[in-house]
Amino acid sequence: MGMLQAVCRATVLGVVVFAAVPTQAEEAPDSIKQLALTLESWGRNPVLIAAVEAQNAKGQTLDQIKQRDGEWRETSGVDDFMRSLIENEAAAELARMEASEPYFFELFLMDNQGANVAMTNKTSDYWQGDEAKFIESYKGGEGALHISEVEFDESAQAYLVQISVPVMDGDSAIGAMTIGVNVDELETQ
Repeated sequence: MGMLQAVCRATVLGVVVFAAVPTQAEEAPDSIKQLALTLESWGRNPVLIAAVEAQNAKGQTLDQIKQRDGEWRETSGVDDFMRSLIENEAAAELARMEASEPYFFELFLMDNQGANVAMTNKTSDYWQGDEAKFIESYKGGEGALHISEVEFDESAQAYLVQISVPVMDGDSAIGAMTIGVNVDELETQ
């Protein structure tokens, strides 16, 4: 059915009213699933591993991370801390990766609690630890591939999906990385 997955019917004073409900999210197409398998290797990038290890070694508490997350959400624009995550060595590596294909949209790197380590653009929040993109890809240190549903992004005016891969040090996940993909752009390749 595409954009019209559900039709709501309401009876108002004996009149049947039909309203189309647009799709909020759809399963990722096979092209995204194939791409995700190739992106899994990005989680073994030594620059990203070093950045995640360095942040993990700081030993931030979850309370400290959540406090920073609250400040992050209340900050319009980009403050000095946010800028440091956009301009560090790992962010430069993420930007290089993002530039490798026109369909990559936004990349960000997370530590073992889901806090941002590096990013190519400011994310809506600092802590991703309560979201599937982190929970499913970090998977308690085991690591796994996670593909979000395809959703329409108003600001980008495009259908986007997030592919999340674990950042691996040997056989253990030490963090995670999320790669935004513009589905429309990928499909035209």
